[in-house]
Amino acid sequence: ELGWSESVPYLDRPPSPLEFYREWVSPNKPCIIRNAISHWPALKKWTSAYLRKVVGPKVVSVAVTPNGYADAVFEDRFVMPEERQMPFMDFLDIVEKKVSSSNVFYVQKQCSNLTEEFPELISDVQPDIPWMTEALGKKPDAVNFWLGESAAVTSLHKDHYENLYCVVSGEKYFLLHPPSDRPFIPYELYQPATYQVSEDGSFKIVDEKTADKVPWIPLDPLNPNLELYPEYAQAQPLQCTVKAGEMLYLPSLWFHHVQQSHGCIAVNYWYDMEYDLKYSYFQLLDGLTKAVKTL
Repeated sequence: ELGWSESVPYLDRPPSPLEFYREWVSPNKPCIIRNAISHWPALKKWTSAYLRKVVGPKVVSVAVTPNGYADAVFEDRFVMPEERQMPFMDFLDIVEKKVSSSNVFYVQKQCSNLTEEFPELISDVQPDIPWMTEALGKKPDAVNFWLGESAAVTSLHKDHYENLYCVVSGEKYFLLHPPSDRPFIPYELYQPATYQVSEDGSFKIVDEKTADKVPWIPLDPLNPNLELYPEYAQAQPLQCTVKAGEMLYLPSLWFHHVQQSHGCIAVNYWYDMEYDLKYSYFQLLDGLTKAVKTL
């Protein structure tokens, strides 16, 4: 009734700015766009050997966890990863299995890390997506670089961004929920904590005692506990695979859970959403959902 299709549609070419805004941004509908980044040098250049040569010994931020779940609910905490500073070539050694580790490593720092930590690679992609920049009348707030192991999983969450997610190599596996599924998706408040490495190499969970509790989704959509969260049975997930050379438009406020093939490389562009009537409707739905749960 709200116009969501049963699968994520494909576009065979990048749209015009007006077409994209009218057909996708304004109705808040996802799509996968082919041939939008086929001109990027990165599609051919970003081999392991090239990345070693260009970035190599540079120290970068890497998220490290014992289980592959960064920024996720674990043992009744919202646990963030250890943020380890390490030479990029050492990280590649782990991803390529040249060095063994029982932990899971993921370059995923979402603070425009492509421009801040990997500026050597920007010329192989683009600082923005011109037709999106024109459609929204603004530049992206952040451009992020992603590279990691297949065990690294992004837990179900939503963002206040219009997201263009571009896969350079490998594949990304998205499970999506429209904002209208909010009544069926559980949120709870959790004590924030961080993984820290002990002297023996094991991880411990350390509470961020001065921080406020974090609202997060405890449910795993791939294996939902319907006894605990029976409402989720009414949700309508969409699943899609974004392959190398493809771009996913992930609209603002859509819930998403993400997995990947081993060593997958991606770049995404976060454009701030408009806090318009669409946002107000979501806030109303969110408020009503919370109110019903208190009855």
